[in-house]
Amino acid sequence: MTKTIKNQKNILDKLNIGKLNPMQEEAHLAIRSCSDVILLSPTGTGKTLAFLLPIIEELNAACDEVQVLIIVPSRELAIQIEQVTREMGTGYKTNAVYGGRAGSKDKIDLKHRPAILIGTPGRIADHLRRETFSAEHIRVLVLDEFDKSLEIGFETEMSEIAALLPKVQKRVLTSATQDVRIPKFVGLKNPTIVDYLHEGTPQLKVKSILSPSKDKRETLVEVLAHIGNQPGIIFCNFKDTIQQVSDFLTERKISHGCFYGGMEQIDRERALIKFRNGTHQLIVATDLAARGIDVPEIKFIIHYELPHRNHEFIHRNGRTARMHNEGTAYILQSEHENIPDFIQDLNPDRFKSSELKRASVTAVPRWRTLYISGGRKDKISKGDIAGLFLKQGQLGNDQLGTIEIKQDCAFVAVEKSKASQIIQLLNNSKLKKKKVRISLV
Repeated sequence: MTKTIKNQKNILDKLNIGKLNPMQEEAHLAIRSCSDVILLSPTGTGKTLAFLLPIIEELNAACDEVQVLIIVPSRELAIQIEQVTREMGTGYKTNAVYGGRAGSKDKIDLKHRPAILIGTPGRIADHLRRETFSAEHIRVLVLDEFDKSLEIGFETEMSEIAALLPKVQKRVLTSATQDVRIPKFVGLKNPTIVDYLHEGTPQLKVKSILSPSKDKRETLVEVLAHIGNQPGIIFCNFKDTIQQVSDFLTERKISHGCFYGGMEQIDRERALIKFRNGTHQLIVATDLAARGIDVPEIKFIIHYELPHRNHEFIHRNGRTARMHNEGTAYILQSEHENIPDFIQDLNPDRFKSSELKRASVTAVPRWRTLYISGGRKDKISKGDIAGLFLKQGQLGNDQLGTIEIKQDCAFVAVEKSKASQIIQLLNNSKLKKKKVRISLV
């Protein structure tokens, strides 16, 4: 049996975290001592770690079945939680299942039961219906960002999941939204509420930029030139708008990625990987990117199109000014555009686009992303990849960027000028016992 680690200090050391923040401390105590907990805290404050730590402490190392079920609204959030859990290095098997992923991969992962199973409502409900795994040992149910799952139409599946878990003893619900409706099917009884929403994002600055025309694309480029070469997200309401903005940025040679619900899952994942490793400094996205995705600290967000509701505005803004860092939300506004009351009430600083001081032309990103056709299942580690790229690939330490390893592949950021050289030198090399293909993403 794999050695398991429950010591909080050891786990935090692995994550390079000195200590828990006040919300995490209070949530830890509540989840350990109460059967039902509602955790309310702004996006980016560390809710995932807040509920994982106390749950892992109570796992039974002798049990070979699923003990914890974590339901999430999106594939990206499932992948993110899976990654965090693995980085904790506890020794407990963790897997994520979600729509758009091959059923054959689920079958392989679930053959040896994970202690913690993470998934989207539709995929989890399907597995429970087909009795892919036993629900008899599931004692903990987490509904992470549960209001988002309800909002996008998963209430039926979530209700079905709750009904198929007869032995649940602890329920944890999380949200970054105030005054959310708790559905009866969850079965909460006198829940303990840990509410840190009042903390808000005090480091956030909100600026409104007036565009001289209804077409705000030129103003967008002026704002990006004002900001300079910094990581950020441009929010749009529709994928058609994303396409128009993306084409405009491409014409002006401004590197970026796109992220919206209609994209293939593999393309969405790769857009986030490129954003995390610096191949792209910008992502043009719908509200799908407003929460539940794993992206680094970003300096700004831009509301290219205004959200229709206040909570969407809050979640978008929550991607920046995280964990007490500073950030700016820019609102692009055409002259006769109707501005919702929830934005007017903020009384943001207002500027004409012509008044913006130009910082620099948006720089060409330094990194390119390479794909490697081997991953965790081949026992390949980050150290193996770094060794290959630095020695046989003849890279300097500063020419090798972020390495991300997946189950059956890996992605590596290398200095742009060295990408072709690496492919030429290393394609069809051996990593561990596997011959791997290396190509540009």
